[in-house]
Amino acid sequence: MLTQQLRYPLDFKFNIFTISNDFSVTDALGNPVFYVRSKIFKLKDDVIVYSDSSKTKELFRMKANQWIDFNSVFNITCKQNGQLLGRVGRRGFRSIWKASYQIFDPNGQREFHMEETNPLIKVLDGIFGELPIIGGLTGYFFNPNYSIKDKNGIEVFKMRKMPSLFGRRFQVMKTAELQEDQESLLLLSLMMMVLLERKRG
Repeated sequence: MLTQQLRYPLDFKFNIFTISNDFSVTDALGNPVFYVRSKIFKLKDDVIVYSDSSKTKELFRMKANQWIDFNSVFNITCKQNGQLLGRVGRRGFRSIWKASYQIFDPNGQREFHMEETNPLIKVLDGIFGELPIIGGLTGYFFNPNYSIKDKNGIEVFKMRKMPSLFGRRFQVMKTAELQEDQESLLLLSLMMMVLLERKRG
């Protein structure tokens, strides 16, 4: 896989000047490592991960298993060999109150759980985001955190939204050693979650 040499923390930074839901990923030194693009005008969510913003080299694909739906599960595949890395999907009605996702290995076994750690922040963001003037500043004050834990409850990744206008920057940290295919799956799952949660608001 292509996550072996990544230097954490990673930054996800959304491009606010395109109609697509795109963001770039840079490492701790500011080097570009991925470019993530969500295809628009698709009945099924379809996300492509490129090596950089030139979009000449496709690395991974994340595609919904059904038409756009609250409970869609996304297949995550490697472009190089067509290998299925695993799947990620929302955890039913738990995701109404807070972001909650399950991550499955290629055999369909649930291996990890990803969720928002402070759901009250989202509620406050939604309330104050509707207010004139103040609403434009909520990205500096209401910034949720997310965590991925394994079946034993050990945290392996964490992500936080950084203070920024329009809430367009996220930082990702790896907090435990992982197999390379697991690291790829979890990092891609975080990318998918960010896209879906921004779409929900």
